[in-house]
Amino acid sequence: MRTFLHPQDLGDLQAALQEARAIKADRYAHANLGKNRTALLIFFNNSLRTRLSTQKAAMNLGMNVIVLDVNQGAWRLETERGVVMDGDKSEHLLEAVPVMGSYCDVIGVRTFARFESRDDDYSERILRQFIDHSGRPVFSMESATVHPLQAFADLITIEEHKRKARPKVVLTWAPHPKALPQAVPNSFAEWALAAGYDLTIAHPEGYELCEDFTRGAHITHDQDEALRGADFVYAKNWAAYSADHYGQVLSRDMSWTVSRDKMALTHDAAFMHCLPVRRGMIVTDDVIESPRSLVIPEAANREISATVVLKRMLQAL
Repeated sequence: MRTFLHPQDLGDLQAALQEARAIKADRYAHANLGKNRTALLIFFNNSLRTRLSTQKAAMNLGMNVIVLDVNQGAWRLETERGVVMDGDKSEHLLEAVPVMGSYCDVIGVRTFARFESRDDDYSERILRQFIDHSGRPVFSMESATVHPLQAFADLITIEEHKRKARPKVVLTWAPHPKALPQAVPNSFAEWALAAGYDLTIAHPEGYELCEDFTRGAHITHDQDEALRGADFVYAKNWAAYSADHYGQVLSRDMSWTVSRDKMALTHDAAFMHCLPVRRGMIVTDDVIESPRSLVIPEAANREISATVVLKRMLQAL
């Protein structure tokens, strides 16, 4: 496996989930696989779970780990072609990327949408430069459009807690004070559909996601309708995707906050969120602290999803 962005990169998804279960039962079973191999984890944006879980996964496999925070520990990088570099950016990504590749065996990259241009964000310009010029296998630790390590961990969590073969899973928009990328909801929808779940996406008008990720889901603007009979509720905010309003906050409607009354509409559903979460906006305290909240096991499974991905990349070297 040379790249990891989408569920098809893993091949048979059920086999990948079975591999995740085996790794969770013995996460050090392949501790010699990464001996004398180095993972370079590059962060253009802040991180807590992704940074810690991916480092831990690499260590589980016996790898050396280098972590680079581009905004604090390196020269400021220019990412655009054809520019006169007479500003505050001292190095171009086109030189930096192959240099980085010379120091490692596998590269993880984390970079967010800029919300300056939908075409630029959805072309994944920064991530693609690593894929094209590093000479190394590259996996996304969240990019402008996808967060596959999170979505894979979400699937592992659902598989561990589902009470029927094909659960009803609801991805619901919830309010937030600032514009957030579509990466997490894009990937969650893409992976849930790939797993064959009964997926409903609920959001206010104007918050439609890219159809490349949601095709096959039931989409509604009525959150209550969506929640009825749900087995899992995944709450997440995202900014508008449409060309006319890309990256904008169109609504802060607090009636979309996931509350005890909202969860009462479900089939005793489990609550999920990728974290960090804005309490009182995305979800109320009593829901996120309830016995049916899976946010901590979900976060813990980030180590497992990353271990599977790194293991497969190492095996392909």
